[in-house]
Amino acid sequence: MIASDLRSGVERLGDMIAAAKTIVPFTGAGISTECGIPDFRSPGGVWTRNRPIPFEEFVASQGARDEAWRRRFAMEDTFAAAKPGRGHRALASLYRAGKVPAVITQNIDNLHQNSGIAPDDVIELHGNTTYARCIGCGVTYQLDWVKQRFDADGAAPDCTVCAEPVKTATVSFGQAMPEDAMQRATELSQHCDLFIAIGSSLVVWPAAGFPMMAKNCGARLVIINREPTDQDDSADLVIRHDIGETLGPFVGN
Repeated sequence: MIASDLRSGVERLGDMIAAAKTIVPFTGAGISTECGIPDFRSPGGVWTRNRPIPFEEFVASQGARDEAWRRRFAMEDTFAAAKPGRGHRALASLYRAGKVPAVITQNIDNLHQNSGIAPDDVIELHGNTTYARCIGCGVTYQLDWVKQRFDADGAAPDCTVCAEPVKTATVSFGQAMPEDAMQRATELSQHCDLFIAIGSSLVVWPAAGFPMMAKNCGARLVIINREPTDQDDSADLVIRHDIGETLGPFVGN
């Protein structure tokens, strides 16, 4: 069912939230655009101007690693200035109320954690861009450490422990999905009674499989996204309106 207007959609969503015992939100880039974080895939987005650097290329080429870090630091002011939006704050309110055990996200911006959801309860399918990690031994580095070395000679640094490349703690094209996050997302999807997909085009797999997994396990499915998705026909409610306006009424005190 596609909501005929924002008001009726919000009212129906409120009824579904009130009736649900366990809600699992699944968030994509759309929830963060009002916070100033660009949607990488949309027309005019970052990836239409800069080709993504696949993981194999990052590993094989110093030049690719240098370019990856140049792009990341060019975005630093954007990420640093971003604050949780109405959508993030609404989900944090539901989390504090005990309705939401955890959030599954495709986002890498750390805004769910900043909204008040415990880091262990933010299931990051595509990692996190606010810190770095060695791709060999997994040791964690702060971005300031990377930037200091990058600025010194213009080259992406290697790990001080094992000499393997240091990369943002994100999942690049061609890089394996995090097993623990995928397993936990699977369990959450299979055991909720309301699954809300928010701001995701639902085209990136395997992450896009979770809404239908939840639906097939008996959950009601809500999709909140400005553009149509391939899963709209299976949803119990589709709201094609601004995410902040849709979820704003659910922001608690």
